[in-house]
Amino acid sequence: MAYEKFNILESTAVPLPIENIDTDQIIPARFLKATERKGFGENLFRDWRYDSNNNPKEDFVLNNNKYTGKILIGGKNFGSGSSREHAAWAIYDYGFRCVISSFFADIFKNNCLNIGVLPVQISPKFLEVILERIFKDPSTLIIVDLRKQLIKIQGSEYYENFEINHYKKNNMLNGYDDIDYLLNLKESIQNFSKKTPL
Repeated sequence: MAYEKFNILESTAVPLPIENIDTDQIIPARFLKATERKGFGENLFRDWRYDSNNNPKEDFVLNNNKYTGKILIGGKNFGSGSSREHAAWAIYDYGFRCVISSFFADIFKNNCLNIGVLPVQISPKFLEVILERIFKDPSTLIIVDLRKQLIKIQGSEYYENFEINHYKKNNMLNGYDDIDYLLNLKESIQNFSKKTPL
């Protein structure tokens, strides 16, 4: 397993309603030297979280203990910019398992799906409702059901279905990356190979 299986996530959320958040803001280029997925979380939104003296900025949401959880809620066009995988790595390493937005950049979206972060695209109206609820009550729970492809605000009538590629959905439910998926098919591939003449 490449990462923990994703089925149903029930969590509070961290609101970051800024539009056009790009990958350089998610993880600045100067932190891209490592080739493994570890250690990127400490530099997630580094230039927004810390000042030039490495002191936490009190007005940034990740420095506000009021907001916690495994769900990050961003504004429209989340993950634009360069195709760096490290942006998804930083989000996962920080502890987020789901990012919610009304629109994702395609490459960022796929990078997230490859490592166990579920990008959930919802309507702008529902995004507003969720953000309003969280700002009013940070203990609000969001339920993300991958199998049913459904997201809802616990204890309310508000919910929405979301789309996801079937292959990526199956991988996330099983905790597979692309290599795990192929290894899981190893026996079937070998049997097919034996039955098929060169």
